[in-house]
Amino acid sequence: MAVRIVLFDLGRVVLDWDPARLYSKIFETPQERDMFLADVCTMAWHTRHDAGESFAGNAKPLIAEHPHYEDHILAWGQRWFEMFDGYVDGTPDLIARLQARDVPLYALSNMPADPWEEMLDVFPVLRVFRHVVVSGEIGMVKPDPAIYHYALAKMNNPDPAEVLFIDDSLNNIQAADALGFQTHHFRTADGLEATLRSEGLI
Repeated sequence: MAVRIVLFDLGRVVLDWDPARLYSKIFETPQERDMFLADVCTMAWHTRHDAGESFAGNAKPLIAEHPHYEDHILAWGQRWFEMFDGYVDGTPDLIARLQARDVPLYALSNMPADPWEEMLDVFPVLRVFRHVVVSGEIGMVKPDPAIYHYALAKMNNPDPAEVLFIDDSLNNIQAADALGFQTHHFRTADGLEATLRSEGLI
């Protein structure tokens, strides 16, 4: 079955997001920064934002556990946009080329709800998508199959084989594969361009 819809992940596929970018400004050494991100504000902790917890609500118990890091923990939400450096090189151009060919474009992202409306203003490319499934708004996160079914419903229930899903996480790709999506494990825009060409989309 031919691919006719493209479904993008956002972080590290469309948006250049890295918490270390912010915490490099806060800590004096990379070692201190990396220890903090490995032991305090971890990705497992951040996933609760993606699942719907607010920045403030998620910070409170972590601050109780690490009171000497209160300002550092609060910075995750208060200075969220300092984790970004624009777009991933080459991806906006591919989105523009797909849009020019009227390929239906959607996004499915593990993303906190708190900053989403402001993100739409900071990153105008996000407005190109016909719908963006933001995990924090619906309380489901990849790789839970439920969020993929939710995304299919937002795309008017195509056959999954008609959808090319693009993500940088292998776990998320494997979950989509199991549901019958066509997939691309993102590394660079050049690699994605080759896949889009092979599918006849650009």
